[in-house]
Amino acid sequence: MSRSGSSAGLSIGYRIGYRFRLIGLTLFGPAQLGEANDPKARLERERAARVAGAARSKAARSKAAPRSRDS
Repeated sequence: MSRSGSSAGLSIGYRIGYRFRLIGLTLFGPAQLGEANDPKARLERERAARVAGAARSKAARSKAAPRSRDS
């Protein structure tokens, strides 16, 4: 199973910080909250948005890159 899809476009510093925050919220975070108030769910939504943004920018860069002709 490839893990590159879940972390594509994210820096190593962000991924390490994300894991530390997730572990901290798991161990020391609040008890059960609703989906709208849960800090772990918010963290996961922010990460999903960041991964989607990185994928969009990567797609835009690949479209904008000029193609070379083999003539």
